[in-house]
Amino acid sequence: MISSKQIKAARMLLGWKGKDLADKSGVGITTLRRYETQDGIPSANKFVINAIKDCLEEAGVVFSGDPIKSPGVSLIQKD
Repeated sequence: MISSKQIKAARMLLGWKGKDLADKSGVGITTLRRYETQDGIPSANKFVINAIKDCLEEAGVVFSGDPIKSPGVSLIQKD
């Protein structure tokens, strides 16, 4: 699982707007915004959260730490 803060931080590292992530992941912008404003792990359909996570990871994002206690995000630069 990933937290709301990790989703937002990953998007920022990539320089993506919410609409960019929504389009690339196939998740509606309203849904994405709702997830990003929640505290902790979003109460979400696991398939939707996995679509967001997979999309971010394909772009080079690495999630680390405990999503609640020590959420981490880093970016591997792609060639």
